[in-house]
Amino acid sequence: SYYIMCMMAITFLNLIGIPMEIAFLDGNSGLAWEGFNVFSDTLFLIDVALNFRMGIIAEDGEEAILDIKRIRVSYLRTWFIPDVIAAFPIGYILLFADLQYHNDDNPSKTNKMMRILMFVRILSLIRLARVSRLVRFFNEVEKVSNANLEVVRLFFRILSLFMMIFLLCHWNGCIQYFVPMLEEFPTDCWVRKENLMNATVIVKYSWGVFRALSQMIALSYGSMDAPTNYVEMWIVMVSMVSGCLMYTVLVANATTMIANVDPAAKEYKSKMSRLEHYMTFMKLPPELQLRINNYYQARYGGKWFHEKDVMDTVSSALKEQILMVMCSRLLRNVPVFQNRDENFINAVLLKLEYEVFLEGDAIIRQNVPGDRMFFIDHGQVLMETDSYERELCDGDFFGG
Repeated sequence: SYYIMCMMAITFLNLIGIPMEIAFLDGNSGLAWEGFNVFSDTLFLIDVALNFRMGIIAEDGEEAILDIKRIRVSYLRTWFIPDVIAAFPIGYILLFADLQYHNDDNPSKTNKMMRILMFVRILSLIRLARVSRLVRFFNEVEKVSNANLEVVRLFFRILSLFMMIFLLCHWNGCIQYFVPMLEEFPTDCWVRKENLMNATVIVKYSWGVFRALSQMIALSYGSMDAPTNYVEMWIVMVSMVSGCLMYTVLVANATTMIANVDPAAKEYKSKMSRLEHYMTFMKLPPELQLRINNYYQARYGGKWFHEKDVMDTVSSALKEQILMVMCSRLLRNVPVFQNRDENFINAVLLKLEYEVFLEGDAIIRQNVPGDRMFFIDHGQVLMETDSYERELCDGDFFGG
């Protein structure tokens, strides 16, 4: 997992740095960045080789596939081609070209060659496909782990969404400056109008992102002038369309996240809504409707779980442990269960059923044959006859 997270971090740095280098640094990126490019390309090449031997999780999540032949076939059919394209060693090519033309006497030839080679680096943006490794990683963890990763998945889903939006704005801002640079800054371009020819990289980048956001969110401020040529016109149109797509993705993901938050509470509200319609259709008295609503609130507490389905799908050992935890207070308070054999307690627990009664409910009646025994986990019960009255509380039991 640390290895995959490291690969994601390096990929993200590449996706930020490559457009910056192409648009603003004009081949003067420095030795540190060139070294990082070579290191990244080397790591991606190694990663391609390692994926032929990395175990994978089967689709049903029942087993880990460790057979080398099956791993190779699966990788060749899925992510091999995108990974090879992403790992194309452009960093080595640029480093070789830099060393080849460093001492060239014709600076114009050198700058043009380096610019062409740097433009080729835009192909490495295909590394964005490697971000899917993060999604694949959490899917594999979910298949083999019993841990509740919903919060973690939600966090990384939000993080990935904002990363994509940031990258979209970042690339758009770099393109805003890169196109006038390719045209050698015409007199009517926005770079000359804003007097940014000799500005620092951060100032140029800030203006580029500002113009990109102004177009993406359809604000005229920041892009008052009409496009001066068809290239700028296409850039503006692409920015507007990408802004619409960004809104669509943002709204769709936000809707999905909200819909998936606390599904038990949403199912409870759905059940209560259908119950309200049922009680209205059956014309039940308001007092009875109120008691039914109070029962559901006391019984389910605003969350709807299919408890019987859960108990039926787990093993008998796990079922006993779940019941032991759920009835721990009852086992401590009821004298019948104290100092008893564990097998006896487990046998009784498997027969217990959870019930909730409201104030005023008649649980059992006098002179009626009894078929159940009740243990009070929490609350009070009034046991009343013609000549006898007693109040029972937690730990008491009655019936039989």
